[in-house]
Amino acid sequence: MSDKKKELEQSRWSLADLYPSGDSKEMEAAIKDLETRVALFEKHRDILKSDINAADFMRIIKDLEEITKLMQRISGFAELWFTEDTQNQAAQTLVARMEQMSAELSNRILFFTLWWKALDENDATRLMKDTGDYRYWLEEMRHFKPYTLSEAEEKIINIKDVTGSRALTMLYDAFTNRYMFKLTVDGKEKEVTRGELMTYVRMPDANLRTQAYQELCRVYGNDGPILGQMYQTLARDWRNELLNLRGYKTPISPRNLHNDIPDEVVNTLLNVSQKNAGIFQRFFKLKAKMLKMEKLRRYDIYAPLTASTKEYSFNIASEVILDSFDQFDPRFAQMALKVINENHIDSEVRKGKRSGAFCATVNPELTPWVLLNYQGHSDDVATMAHELGHAIHSLVASEHSIFTQNTCLPLAETASTFGEMMLVDHFLEEERDENVRRDLLFRQVDDSYATIMRQAFFALFEKQAHEMTQQGASVDELSDAYFKNLQTQFGDSLDIAEEFKWEWVSIPHIYHVPFYVYAYAFGQLLVLSLYKQFKKEGNAFKPRYIRILAAGGSDAPTKVLSDAGVDIRQEAFWQGGFDVVDGLVRQLEKLS
Repeated sequence: MSDKKKELEQSRWSLADLYPSGDSKEMEAAIKDLETRVALFEKHRDILKSDINAADFMRIIKDLEEITKLMQRISGFAELWFTEDTQNQAAQTLVARMEQMSAELSNRILFFTLWWKALDENDATRLMKDTGDYRYWLEEMRHFKPYTLSEAEEKIINIKDVTGSRALTMLYDAFTNRYMFKLTVDGKEKEVTRGELMTYVRMPDANLRTQAYQELCRVYGNDGPILGQMYQTLARDWRNELLNLRGYKTPISPRNLHNDIPDEVVNTLLNVSQKNAGIFQRFFKLKAKMLKMEKLRRYDIYAPLTASTKEYSFNIASEVILDSFDQFDPRFAQMALKVINENHIDSEVRKGKRSGAFCATVNPELTPWVLLNYQGHSDDVATMAHELGHAIHSLVASEHSIFTQNTCLPLAETASTFGEMMLVDHFLEEERDENVRRDLLFRQVDDSYATIMRQAFFALFEKQAHEMTQQGASVDELSDAYFKNLQTQFGDSLDIAEEFKWEWVSIPHIYHVPFYVYAYAFGQLLVLSLYKQFKKEGNAFKPRYIRILAAGGSDAPTKVLSDAGVDIRQEAFWQGGFDVVDGLVRQLEKLS
């Protein structure tokens, strides 16, 4: 790691690799260039015949690729600028302008994808024969043929979404990211952001944990009827378009097809998750015993076993993460360092900044951008490893086209979750204190709960909420359903205060990307299986793992995983992941 920076400090990211600013001459020139390219592309309509030759077909694909890259570059800047300060009116205006422009330009080039989906199978097979890296993208597009409407209808939907679902999710973001929360710490009242608030749920002080959760539920609950109506409107919009107009069978089916994961695989994943809820319920009972509590409360699920207040500077966290990646494969560390050195990380905590964390890949040629709200706690280090894992995944797959670089959502969690596990391994290797090692194992199961069981039950709630909304349920009835979902999830392992019925309106994913959440459970269980192979096989495992990452979105997930010896259609595969968690809980039960 010879080119590692000597001292890394938290900072706002730079978007200069995209554009100097939202109102720069470079931005305006790019918008004009995009308009010109689209106008030229429209002339291809006349040559889209069933007997089109392969050379002309490839030329059209290349032109579409350049349009897509430019459109994503412009929109990417707008969206990243907005997330760094959701109260920035100039950024809000640019996002709205780009949404409108993207919809209008997409409508003008829509004819190509509609022609391609409608093309006779023999002609499609002939044209795909020599398309190389674009082949799976073309195949996948045709999977949506049964759910595609006429050109006029598709155009109406694109325009409708600008002032409909996309506007509503942006409003949800602007509305909730302005929230501030009040806590009494050391006898003094302080005002914090959501990101700062959630650090207190992992504090050793039970009063602070209680305060933090109560304040989260209070603030979101005060606006619960409004936020709930936003959700119901999005759910109705989802059903109106995808089920009523397009003909999907269930609300979750469009997400599954987009992920190219069969419905039955997702159903199996969720069913196996429900069956294994008892593993985590055992864990929470064990945790209560270790904390000398008769029973955990919902406030206590992430409580640490010791009163450790160890914090990590951003520089130390970066070094630890880079070292853990370097031990696995030096190339991984170099890729993570590339993100850091190019100032593509926004790690500061600021009022108005989007909460949470994400990694955004704009173009294959550009290093991804990572948003964090870093506060120095161990979970912040794990989050940083997670998001840098996403960036590594993108960079490993950057040889692909913009259509095939990004893998489906469930596989997209592979490198990120694997990155966290490398970090935990590194901590365990370095740590000599048995109590701290035990705490790390507890933390690993905590994180497995948050990534697997919590997300699986979110998905189960989403399925129920979409159906209940269709049947005319009120926001209060949805909240009651969510509370029952929590009771089923935790059983008799802990007590749940009634205010948690409003927790669901604080989950951005169910607003932004319906049914995204099962991807986390999918990814974590997959990684547990892969990591088990890694610990058994050592270096022999690495090429197979890297092939999974390098595939990006260039082939069907079932094929990519099958080539790595994983059959996601089998219930036994998913159970194998839970068996690993069960093994960790058994270790902890022996230690207690």
